[in-house]
Amino acid sequence: MKKTNSQKFRLGLFVSIGTIIFLVVIYLIGQRQSMFKKNFTISAYFQNVNGLQNGNNVRYSGIDIGTVKEITMINDSTIKVNMVIDKKIAGHIHKDAVATIGSDGLVGNMLVNIVPGERLETVISNGDVIKSSNKLGTDDILNTLNVTNKNAAKLTADLLKITNKLLEGKGTLGVLLNDTILAKDLKQSVANLKKVSQGASNTVNELNHMIVSLKTNDDTVLGMLMNDTISGNKLKTIVSNLEVSSSKVDSLIGNINVLVRDINSSKGAFNYITKDTSLVNSLKSTLKNINEGTEKFNENMEAFKHNFLTRGYFRKLEKQKKKAEKKSNK
Repeated sequence: MKKTNSQKFRLGLFVSIGTIIFLVVIYLIGQRQSMFKKNFTISAYFQNVNGLQNGNNVRYSGIDIGTVKEITMINDSTIKVNMVIDKKIAGHIHKDAVATIGSDGLVGNMLVNIVPGERLETVISNGDVIKSSNKLGTDDILNTLNVTNKNAAKLTADLLKITNKLLEGKGTLGVLLNDTILAKDLKQSVANLKKVSQGASNTVNELNHMIVSLKTNDDTVLGMLMNDTISGNKLKTIVSNLEVSSSKVDSLIGNINVLVRDINSSKGAFNYITKDTSLVNSLKSTLKNINEGTEKFNENMEAFKHNFLTRGYFRKLEKQKKKAEKKSNK
């Protein structure tokens, strides 16, 4: 069966459109995989890639500059990520740049973000390894939030227990909250403390005023002593004289002590008289004999007055005595 011209035309058109579509797809895939650009490879090591896959984008300062070429598991805590980036952009990336793994939006694909460093080092070259930073993933954040929620629940329960005890009047704070009498006493105590504080402040102000007045007033004795240097020198002289007098008094007391010590040590007549018992007894006996002799002498004189030989003489003496007394009375 021979094909007509219309069928041949349709077949050629279909083949042409298919070829064009194939070339466009190849171009788009190659463009995405940087197959038609001059590029080179850099690497970074991570502890967790958080679902990163081959072919995911690589961004630098928010611009897509390449794709993830290969993900290799080095050990149980290190993963190597090889990235293919555009050579034109590589001239702006320095070796102190930092690679991090993030997501394209909230629920988008994972990608590698390269953050510029301080640009203190040279530009990267093919095969270089740059630093990496591991950020918290969604699972880590959820686990942290879960622990935080549990702790918040425990804290809320404890606060509820404390609040109930306070409302029931248990504990010191509960008593303070529910006992109105104690609250009034506390208020009164605080008021008294304020009064005492004000009184202390007033006292300090008065003392300051007094000190100032003493410094500037020479009328009072204390002010004169504080401000008048002449009076101060006189007072120093008086104190010095008192010290000299005190030393002299001490010397006199020492002499008196020596005299008393001599008296007590059987030296001198006074101690001999006061402590010699035989001499004291002799003196007592002598005084007794003198008293007895005086009494006998008085008796003899009385007897002599009544004797008939001398009686007239004594009467004459009495008359003369009476006349003298009458004259003195007149």
